[in-house]
Amino acid sequence: MKKLMLALVCLTVLSLACTALAEDAAEPTALEITRLMGNGVNLGNTFEACNNGKLGGCTTEDATFYETMWGQPVTTREMIHGMKEAGFDSIRIPVAWMTNATHLNTGDYTIGAFYLDRVEEVVSWALDEGMYVVLNDHWDGGWYGMFGSESKETRNLAMEAYKGMWSQIAERFAKYDAHLIFEGANEEIGARFDEDSPLYCQDSVVSYLNDNQRYELANQVNQAFVDTIRAAGGHNAERFLLIPGYGTNIAQTCDPRFKMPTDTAKDKLLISVHCYSPTSYCLSSSASAASPWGTSGDYESLEKEMKMMTKFVAQGYGVIIGEYGALPGADGIMKDNAVAYHRYFLDLCDYYDYCPVLWDCSGFYIRKSLAITNPDMAALYDTRRQANEGDLEAVKAAAKASMETDVAAAPTTFRTDAVAVTDDTCLAWIMWNAGDYSITYSVGDTYNADSITPGLVTKDALIEGEGTYTVGLDFTGTAAGFSNNVAFSAVGITNGELLHPGWAMHITEVKINGEPYKLSGRPYTTSDDGKCTRMNLFNEWVTDPMSVASARVLYGPNIGISAQVLNRNDAVMSHVETIEVTFVYGPKK
Repeated sequence: MKKLMLALVCLTVLSLACTALAEDAAEPTALEITRLMGNGVNLGNTFEACNNGKLGGCTTEDATFYETMWGQPVTTREMIHGMKEAGFDSIRIPVAWMTNATHLNTGDYTIGAFYLDRVEEVVSWALDEGMYVVLNDHWDGGWYGMFGSESKETRNLAMEAYKGMWSQIAERFAKYDAHLIFEGANEEIGARFDEDSPLYCQDSVVSYLNDNQRYELANQVNQAFVDTIRAAGGHNAERFLLIPGYGTNIAQTCDPRFKMPTDTAKDKLLISVHCYSPTSYCLSSSASAASPWGTSGDYESLEKEMKMMTKFVAQGYGVIIGEYGALPGADGIMKDNAVAYHRYFLDLCDYYDYCPVLWDCSGFYIRKSLAITNPDMAALYDTRRQANEGDLEAVKAAAKASMETDVAAAPTTFRTDAVAVTDDTCLAWIMWNAGDYSITYSVGDTYNADSITPGLVTKDALIEGEGTYTVGLDFTGTAAGFSNNVAFSAVGITNGELLHPGWAMHITEVKINGEPYKLSGRPYTTSDDGKCTRMNLFNEWVTDPMSVASARVLYGPNIGISAQVLNRNDAVMSHVETIEVTFVYGPKK
């Protein structure tokens, strides 16, 4: 009898152990959850809407006051249902917790219950639809600039407030299961640690941190996010957590200085990046002013950028493209080839195993109409719901075939006046993004003659050896007739590093609107990819040029070099009709 009882006990224990193992096996991994999330959409310009950080903290406990501040209607259950019906299986809800629901400007980061209640109401509607929900803190008046403050007290408050914010959110939502995902921030981690917020930062923070310090701090903040959620109880111990990449920029997130946090939970970390490439097409505020998209080179460039994130998939992290889209113009008109762009983007996500989340502020899915009103776009998303849920290899094969078909049908160029660039060509040009991104010309190390705003006239220069060259841009033929300041600019030379290694540029004259312009610093020559030579005219992302390994000048040592030699505060920069840059190019003297 004792042996029989012992055997029964052993069988019971074994049965319970097998059941536990089966239950553990049933838990989805980070890679599996991205497939279950299907296609996602953002509830943009809604709960993250705030008065650009000028309200002075929470001023009312009417949540809809903030919810409608940027022109969106009050969110309803019917709107969320309509998103699900349109083909979106996930929804990302950006929130401005600090600006709208706390008094952080006085040191109090307690989130008002009124805001938690309202956000939870909308979250519950999405969960009722069977959707996955991503909840984050989104720009939020620029309070992340506190992390880069010169004041240790302010920096300490930033970390304390960050942990306190997520502790409160995690506690409120502890009962919700794996369908609710927390995202630590938006584009702020790393890239905006020096942002000068008028609401929270009273001391100067601009360029206080160098790049290495930003990466180190980004890793610390992301680790604090994970540790805070895991300690909050309930489902938070195993909740999927979405880690913001460095500025959510793909290239910067793939930098080896960016590290994923450690986690007590297994296979529960996801990584978030955004993709609006090319910005001259995706982010143009007008369909008529957008640079054209759809050449074979455009397709190849987009795939090259997206493929970079496979390094995280290979490590077992789920990849979420938290924002993307060829956004409609302010007039609501879709851009040429927008459906083709979105189809290719979704194919890339299927092929590389990412979850795409469309950025939308009633531009695609019209909330008042409860539908995607553009019939072609509606048909596309109607067929793309949970594309990765079935046979993964079959999904990837179908995506690959679709991509190959699109690339094969694409023209090589839309321009007839462009110089053909081969491996033996050194072509100099001015890369340009206007301050409002409404005007562009071939931004990036790979020269793209088709990345050009309609009406823009270019003056490029073939480099035939050591000598003096002039490049220029004429904006008067564009819809605006001028460039409203500059967001990025550089003089680029294709294949310069390969055909003329070690050579450098030296600017002898810059003319804006036909008049000589005095540079605000000393430009230098460099290269990001070891192939294209460039000289930054305005690049705000480089704050420590002395740490750039490839930095060089034509004459003398690298003293006083700057990546921002165009001063955006100069009056002439608000109305640039023409710009010309004359430079000497040759071996270092």
